[in-house]
Amino acid sequence: MVEKIDVITHKQRELVDITSLVGKIVEKSKIREGIVILYVPHTTAALIINEGADPAVRDDILDTLSYLIPRNKDYKHLEGNADAHIQSSIVGCERIIFIENGKMLLGRWQAIFFAEFDGPRQREVYIKVLKA
Repeated sequence: MVEKIDVITHKQRELVDITSLVGKIVEKSKIREGIVILYVPHTTAALIINEGADPAVRDDILDTLSYLIPRNKDYKHLEGNADAHIQSSIVGCERIIFIENGKMLLGRWQAIFFAEFDGPRQREVYIKVLKA
């Protein structure tokens, strides 16, 4: 069964930590060995796995993406959010994480972030837990 997490973003660009929400779904599945697949069905959002301990890392990621893909450029897409589409395409809308002993196999400092590039909005993340 596919589970869904609702994410409400409050800024134009934002990284929202969804690690605990995904962890609860993995725990609820009672699957001890397997994988969890995360998917974002939005063209201006993405998923990132990176350091969750220092909030400055989030700022650095968003600032660097904005520097590399600026909002105000002569894009052909006229809705004003071409940068968000490009950032989403580069970062990616899916992630796969291994499950061992009923827990996600994340590194000590890793967290799962919903990446908003065109907010604020109400968004969704789909999650599927599969047994190995």
